[in-house]
Order: sequence, then structure tokens, then C-alpha cells
Amino acid sequence: MSKAKISIYDTTLRDGTQGEGVSFSVTDKLRIAGKFDQFGIDYIEGGWPGSNPRDMAFFEEAKKLDLKHAKIAAFGSTRRANLSASDDPQLQTLLEAETPVVTIFGKTWLLHVTEVLRVQPEENLEMIEDSVRFLKENGREVIYDAEHFYDGYSDNPEYALKTLEAAVSGGADCLALCDTNGGKMVGELAEMTRVVVEKFPGTQVGVHCHNDAGVGVAVSLAGIEAGATHVQGTFNGYGERVGNANLTTIIPNLGLKLDYDMNCRPNLENLRDISLFLADLANQSHDKKAPYVGLSAFTHKGGAHADATKKVGYSYEHVTPEKVGNKQRVLVSDMAGRSSLLMKAQELGVNIDRNSPETKAIIEKLKELEFNGYEYESADASLRLLLDKFSGEHKPHFEFEGYRVIVEKRSPDEPTTSEATIKVNVDGEPHYTVAESSGPVGALDSALRIALAKTYPNLNDLKLKDYKVRILASQSGANSKTRVLIESADGKEIWGTVGASDNIIEASWQAIRDSVEYKLLLDGQ
Repeated sequence: MSKAKISIYDTTLRDGTQGEGVSFSVTDKLRIAGKFDQFGIDYIEGGWPGSNPRDMAFFEEAKKLDLKHAKIAAFGSTRRANLSASDDPQLQTLLEAETPVVTIFGKTWLLHVTEVLRVQPEENLEMIEDSVRFLKENGREVIYDAEHFYDGYSDNPEYALKTLEAAVSGGADCLALCDTNGGKMVGELAEMTRVVVEKFPGTQVGVHCHNDAGVGVAVSLAGIEAGATHVQGTFNGYGERVGNANLTTIIPNLGLKLDYDMNCRPNLENLRDISLFLADLANQSHDKKAPYVGLSAFTHKGGAHADATKKVGYSYEHVTPEKVGNKQRVLVSDMAGRSSLLMKAQELGVNIDRNSPETKAIIEKLKELEFNGYEYESADASLRLLLDKFSGEHKPHFEFEGYRVIVEKRSPDEPTTSEATIKVNVDGEPHYTVAESSGPVGALDSALRIALAKTYPNLNDLKLKDYKVRILASQSGANSKTRVLIESADGKEIWGTVGASDNIIEASWQAIRDSVEYKLLLDGQ
């Protein structure tokens, strides 16, 4: 028996923006809608018309989008008590958004009916049916969001099902069952969903889950396995509290693990790119540990794991990384063996002989460096330079002769200033420069750039994007050894470098020097 086709409903632009720190401009939302349409998302919930000017502006601009597949949905609630649907201003605003789909939520849990809305149970049923019918009569596809359905069903199954009957009587095209509090477990949610699917065989049933108990993806999949054919969620799991069910995990699980058909299934290789795109627009760090799309999802550190994966990919990878737009990575650390090192060197474009004495020497050197505080998992650029030095390929672009850094504060009310002087030799010509900045690392970076600017003007493109300091031996207090990780970019590439020392300025200098050297190496290639 073939499986039903699953429709994917994305609510990143509405529910996702309720997440802490997540915000999208109108332009952002329009760009995201375009990406979702290309990917094959079926429904894009754009926001709540009338709730804020940004959502109103989005719906106005969305009319101009040339979407090939996705339908834009406006979100709102059932009519107010004591008002007819045609007189309800909020329902009128939903129509004015001119979207082909309208999603409205209504109360399913008697607790909310009597204590929050403070209406009689029968009045709530009339509100649901009237609202759905009014929207259907005005030509809209209507998705009924049964808010708190699973909690409501646990409390009073008979009334919870009556609310769905009211929506179906009004003509609802889909019943989306919401685990609004995000607390249901897999077994109970699956059983409740199965009851609804069997009771309403002529109406599509969907699931809308949250991740408060850490099982948002699992319960969404359980709902589909119980017969639902519509699933709602957000990309990267953005959403209120701890977030919504994560579509970047749900979608590949449906397609690659459970063999369900979806319009976006042929485009799964674009999944990671869209996930990164969303994180960038939301100004959020991308989750390295995210299943399928995270940087670490197909990353191997242990030597035995890396060796096995090199020989047979699926020995330690549950799917082929490229199917979701990701790639295999190998980390070199003090756990590394020859296989790990060879795979990493190949990834970085360095050719080393498995059986050469240099390979053994590199492994021993790496273990020594990591023992002394260096860490190369996030510092591929520093590792590349180290491998080049051992292989004899390293060609330094300058010779370092010395630096001095002064930090000065003349009075309690004046800002701290830093001055750095540096001496380097470029092509036999000495360069002795000085620079000032608010901090010692900035001053040292500026002084090096000034010294190299005439010979290497391309360093103007180099930007230090991130700077992290890790204390490695806290028992030594202020004299503890520190590790500095720097992330750099030039508009085309992003790379990481590392330094370690019991002097934070020296650790910073090592990472800065490697960053500059790597930039010059890239441009030379």
C-alpha cells in the first residue's frame, strides 16, 4: 500500500518570529518566501494581518510574488463572542490580506473556553463553525488550527471532538491538531491523532507540535505515522519558548527514513543552504549539532571512526551527507591517527604520504600542540599552514622580528588606549610600524596590516569576524594558559585560526598571524 503524500506547512514567518531574538524585516520575509517556494514548501504562513504594520506590509508585497507552487496563508482567530462572522473586524482583515489560504485557530480545551474566553461551550462551537463557513463562502481554503487539541482531548475527549465537528460542518479543508504546550509524548499523541483520522475520513488532518519536552520532531512524525497528511513547523525550530517542531529534521526524516512523498523531496540537497540562509537573516548562530544540516552532523573525530568512514561511508553515517546538502568532515586532534590526518589533509588540499616519516612526525606534533592548549577543530587555516610547514610547501610571506604592546589609562574618566609596534621583514626589506586602538589585539592587528599594506594591498579585504578566548587552566588564576580562536573572512571565504599561550597577547598574535598568512596563501593560489 502506497503512502499518502504529505503537505508541508511552514510557520517560520509567524510562529518562528515569536522566538526570543528572532526578527525578520519585510524584505527578509519576502526573500524567505521565495526560497521556500523554490524548495517545494506547500504553505507559507506569512503572519497575522492587523496585528502589526510589518505583517500588513508583507501581505501587501506578497501579492506581487511570482510563486510557482507555495500558497501564502494568513493567520488569525475565530470570530469574537456576540459578533456575527461578517461583522467581525479581525475576519474582515484576514480577507483583506487576499491570501488564497486562511488559517484560524479556535479553542479546543474547555479550560480555555470557560476561563480564558469566558464563553459558554456551545457558543465556542458556534464561533468555530461560523468563522470557518464565512471564510469558505468568501472563497478561501481554510485550515482550522485546533489550539491545545491534545491537552483538550486529555481533559474532555467528547468536547474536543465536538470542536473539530464544528470546523468540519463549517467546511474546513484541514484540521491541524496542535500540541500548543509541547508536552505530549509520542504514544499518546499518536493514539489521539489516530482517533481523529478515523473519525473524519473525508477531511485532511495535520499536526502542529512544539518542542517543550524535547520531542517536537518525534511527535510530529508519530502524528504522520498515525494517519495525518499535513505537518506544520518552522525551519531551524525557531519559535516561542524552546521552539516549534523543526522542519529541517522532520522533512528529511519523512523523505529519507519513512519514504513519504512530498513536493520538496526532490530538492533535499538544498536543505542545509536554506537552513543557513534562515539563520543568517534571523541573525542567529547556526546550530552546529542540528541533525542533517549542522556543521557537525557528518563530522568524525576519532581515528577509528574516520578510517571506517573513509572505507565505507555508511559505517558511521546514517545517510549520505550530500543528500541534504551537507558534507563529510574530519577533525584532527590528539585522538587522530593516520587515516584521520590523511583525510583531513586531502580535504585541505595538501598531499602527504601515508607511510612517510613526516606523517608520523605531524601526528606527534599535533598531539604535543593540543596538549599545550592548541585546538584545530575550528581552526582549519592554522592546521593547513602547519601541514604545509611539515610538507615543505610553506612559503612565508613575511618574516616576523618582534612586537611590543602598551596599554595605557591616564585617569579614571578617560578610555583605555593601546599602542602596538611591530617589526617584520618583507622580501628583505624591514618594516617597522606603529598603530593605536582601543584594545591591544586591535592595535596589534592594525600594526601588522600597516606593515604589509604596500606589498599586499589585498589584505584590505580581510576582516576579523569573531574573537573567542578560552581559559585552559583556571587553577592558575590570572596566569592561566589561554586559547584564542579567531574567525576571519574576505567576502569569499571564512576561516578559523588558533593561538595558545599563558600570555593572551601572544596567543592572539599567533591567531592573527595565521589569519593573515592564510589569506595571502588563498590569494596566491
